[in-house]
Amino acid sequence: METVSGNLASALRIEPGITAIIGSGGKSTLLKTLGLELMRAGGRVLLCTTTHMFPVAGVPWDGSNRRLDAAPWQPGTLHVPGCTCEACAGMSRGSICQAGVLDPETGKLSSPAEPLDELAQRFDYVLAEADGSKRLPLKAHAAWEPVIPAGTANVIWIVGASGLGKPINEAVHRPELFCERCGCELTDIATPERVAMVLNAELRMLNLNNARIMLNQVDTLADPAVAGRFETALSRPIVATSLK
Repeated sequence: METVSGNLASALRIEPGITAIIGSGGKSTLLKTLGLELMRAGGRVLLCTTTHMFPVAGVPWDGSNRRLDAAPWQPGTLHVPGCTCEACAGMSRGSICQAGVLDPETGKLSSPAEPLDELAQRFDYVLAEADGSKRLPLKAHAAWEPVIPAGTANVIWIVGASGLGKPINEAVHRPELFCERCGCELTDIATPERVAMVLNAELRMLNLNNARIMLNQVDTLADPAVAGRFETALSRPIVATSLK
């Protein structure tokens, strides 16, 4: 197990192209953290979603529903620094922005109008939040989840350690599916072994054996050995951290 407090992009071996962040327990925070790390390292970074997410605070957004390569910006018109319109598509090194269609009723962004594999030709890194978890630390996936875009280079599967040791019906999104996959009851405890069993089953189901697993929120564990139990039961290396 590798425990890190910085350089997550390196620990998670993020390569240029599309990165899909799935799972539960800190996806949005990881999205921004990785984006800023890659930006500071000189990358041109785009943040987005394939489902729905709240806009990432402090990251410029072009503020429209149009394709990102349409209606090029003209000097003298209103323009948000970091906009991803055609005039800004060749952004300078070390830059970050976000894209998506804003729903004024929910305040959330949906996926950009332009396909992500096309956007990946203009940015060094496209980081996409590709899952939903109702803000719970653990989850099981329904048949239509996660929404991983074509051409994805990296898949990061995040698990929220704050759910370990809690009743499944309190800590898990889609608890019924979780229980089906590990043979337990809704009121049973989400032990590291049960969470690992469900994750391994879904890795096989989704053909995501190359996904990199990150255990977040390890600072919430009363017993640090729990993280080691999770990695042992999973039978694959994990990256452990506490995103802020």
